[in-house]
Amino acid sequence: MVRKIIKIDEEKCNGCGLCIDACHEGALELVNGKAKLISESYCDGLGDCLPQCPTGAIKIEEREADNYDEEAVKARMESKKNHSHNTLPCGCPGSHAKVIERPHLNEDSNCTCHDSTSKTLESQLRQWPCQIKLVPVNAPYFNNSNLLIAADCTAYAYANIHGDFMKNKVTLIGCPKLDNVNYADKLTEIIKHNDIKSITVLRMEVPCCSGLANAVKQALFNSGKMIPWRIVVIGTDGSIVEE
Repeated sequence: MVRKIIKIDEEKCNGCGLCIDACHEGALELVNGKAKLISESYCDGLGDCLPQCPTGAIKIEEREADNYDEEAVKARMESKKNHSHNTLPCGCPGSHAKVIERPHLNEDSNCTCHDSTSKTLESQLRQWPCQIKLVPVNAPYFNNSNLLIAADCTAYAYANIHGDFMKNKVTLIGCPKLDNVNYADKLTEIIKHNDIKSITVLRMEVPCCSGLANAVKQALFNSGKMIPWRIVVIGTDGSIVEE
């Protein structure tokens, strides 16, 4: 029969596995580093996987395809459940969303070390993944959070990025020049579907980094939400040029 069903562009697929976790029917798997539709009868054609794809490799098309088989899907999901005790729910362990608990940190303290004598710096990263292209839109750590959206070079240019900017924030990183993707679309979905309290954009002073701030501005406009946000500019010498 002719019906709606997903189509995956292998050239665009980066093998992150986020679509696999988003598919409630278990219709997708990673095969040789690429997302694959295992059976047409497992795909309901509703496209829950589309918003999770960071590269736009998945689309819905209307064509001749096997009927959606709900009973077969139930059997498959039950089978996957029985074999999933020691495996992650997505194809790529590196993109599995998780909250990083740091119970020994006092949120009211300005110290970012283990104790006053060790001087060993404590990471302030509170979630994984942190790459904009890889984060799931509906990750639990987004709700009621303060966002730091940082150009990846800022972590190398600014010495105390953890203590001064990442502390008590959900951190997302990216490079608008090298990633070759429109961050505005992904950020729009994150802002739309979560209760975001504030956004800090941390960018370098170089012109190409303006794309990060522009993407956030466009995402706020698209979401229709009024959220406090600010831009901090880091110089190539590691100084704060503007805030």
